[in-house]
Amino acid sequence: MLTTDALPSLPVFEIPVHLHGDYPQWLTNRICAGEGTHVVTLNAEIAMMTQRDPAIATVIKQADLVIPDGAGVVFYLKLKGKNQARFPGIELAEAMLARAAKNHWQVVFFGGAPGVADKAKDKWLRHYPQLHITTQHGYLTPETEQAWQITLQDLQPQLIFTCLGVPKQEFWIRHHRHLCPHSTWLGLGGSFDVWSGLKQRAPKLWQQLHLEWLYRLLQEPSRWRRMLAIPQFVWRSLWS
Repeated sequence: MLTTDALPSLPVFEIPVHLHGDYPQWLTNRICAGEGTHVVTLNAEIAMMTQRDPAIATVIKQADLVIPDGAGVVFYLKLKGKNQARFPGIELAEAMLARAAKNHWQVVFFGGAPGVADKAKDKWLRHYPQLHITTQHGYLTPETEQAWQITLQDLQPQLIFTCLGVPKQEFWIRHHRHLCPHSTWLGLGGSFDVWSGLKQRAPKLWQQLHLEWLYRLLQEPSRWRRMLAIPQFVWRSLWS
């Protein structure tokens, strides 16, 4: 059985961000070893949430892998002398889906509005027809949630992608990991919306200029209050 070494980390506002050159391979080793993993994708907005709510900070600190999803987090690490590349959660998920197809892993898409996870599944089956994907939207009643938990226990998938929004998805994963203790649980926010075609991800140039947050704001102007976390994060980073 394979085992994985603990990763070095550097705290971003007391949240340990794990440093590695190949997160997909590290997770693959964990899956092959049967080691369960909770993955958090940290950006400036989530980092500022942890400053306001100790419960969110606690659940993220307890995750097995925290990756630098946002440009702000990479900026902070650079201020501390660490040149860690940004790795968006959606790209980590896509890399893991390619490995799932190759290794015949079971995958779960959980979250989003009714029908969205199904459309995301259809997109990926066009790329990898051999994928095994089970879907469930995120609008659960007490009755359907109980049935969904039983389904997860029966499936014991290698990968569980959870798109319930931050911080709901992090709490859901933390409270339900015992159902699939050997699975890799990854909170992915709005990734199903992108994969399904409901929303568009920023073009590559915007990503390279670290302006993906601005592109999303232009798509969803109602997010402007949440985006105030970005200048707050930068200010705090400079004075930390």
